[in-house]
Amino acid sequence: MTVDLLLGLQWGDEGKGKIVDVLTSKYDIIARFQGGPNAGHTLEFDGIKHVLRTIPSGIFHDNNINVIGNGVVIDPVVFKSEIDGLAKFNLDLKSKLIISRKAHLILPTHRLLDAASEASKGKAKIGSTLKGIGPTYMDKTGRNGLRVGDIELADFKDRYRALADKHEAMISFYNVDIQYNLEELEKEFFESIEDLKKLDFIDSEEYLNQAQKAGKSILCEGAQGSLLDVDFGTYPFVTSSNTTAAGACTGLGIAPNKIKEVYGIFKAYTTRVGSGPFPTEDFGEAGDIMAKVGNEFGSVTGRKRRCGWLDLVALKYAVQVNGVTQLMMMKGDVLSGFDTLKVCTAYNYKGEEISHLPYNIEEENVTPIYKEYKGWKADLTGMTSYEELPVELKEYIEFIENAVEVPIKIVSVGPDRKQTILK
Repeated sequence: MTVDLLLGLQWGDEGKGKIVDVLTSKYDIIARFQGGPNAGHTLEFDGIKHVLRTIPSGIFHDNNINVIGNGVVIDPVVFKSEIDGLAKFNLDLKSKLIISRKAHLILPTHRLLDAASEASKGKAKIGSTLKGIGPTYMDKTGRNGLRVGDIELADFKDRYRALADKHEAMISFYNVDIQYNLEELEKEFFESIEDLKKLDFIDSEEYLNQAQKAGKSILCEGAQGSLLDVDFGTYPFVTSSNTTAAGACTGLGIAPNKIKEVYGIFKAYTTRVGSGPFPTEDFGEAGDIMAKVGNEFGSVTGRKRRCGWLDLVALKYAVQVNGVTQLMMMKGDVLSGFDTLKVCTAYNYKGEEISHLPYNIEEENVTPIYKEYKGWKADLTGMTSYEELPVELKEYIEFIENAVEVPIKIVSVGPDRKQTILK
């Protein structure tokens, strides 16, 4: 029996979907443990680019089960469109995809609340994706939410109505101009609920516990990134769930002592979407090159990602909080062509040099301290072995390994599943 965990170590968009897809053949079950459809996991193979929002990234493999865990929030409308998009690939979703009854539902009014709340903040916006994620988790912790299991109850529509009416009253409180046709939104919502009911709902904590007893191997898949964790991220510019390793336990009902390997994924540089502090952000030519070459646009939102140099202070923090045992470095190919690479190895924090992530990393408190490394010119995208990589990249990798004290086991040199080098 093996339970391993895969998560992102930066502000999301690290390439988790690709690596789950690469690793899936080693596992019987892929289980998503938190987040909602604001997460876009991109997979590319056979010349086709796939973007998954809620469905685990192992869905394209034949011999595994994909579980949507209790820590996930599900928008039935988005979920239906995701299912419809997979129809042409003739996947047996009925037998391959199962959903926890304890997963919470995103209602149309959750999305409206999200929009109203963000609009009311003016210049203080946190950069919400407006998918209703935050309000849904608020209802979850406030003990008001609707869960997948409620769909099976005779009074589900009454429960829905009570919560939606409450949301409408809250929307009016924000006193912003939000235009919507709730009747139309609700029609689409309930049609999507009928589609959702075609899949099997399970008591996922029991299912996964029995799977472990039967010797099944499980890969827990996270969404977003560690620096967006509601507790340990750059609050309040974070998501509304626990994106760190602990979230896999609460989001799936798996005991901490069952988890073996913790795979941490990071980019060879750093990106961030939306508002919030970003010490190593590059506002010049280097940041523009990273964005262009790395195609740094959100797979779900389309928003341009902010780009900058690798932040080792933040990376070490994420490794520590998660107990990472193996690292995967993504997008090394994007840095090809730079004469010099910069790496943030410490912060100047209020006049003092520190090497840990402090409580506040806003620009007025933190200035990155950089070391420079020689870049490389070689095109990495066709390379298939670690030995082929340029010596400068190997030195860059070894420097990171020594700094965070965890080995880098995978180096990604392109978006396709074949462009993955095992070290």
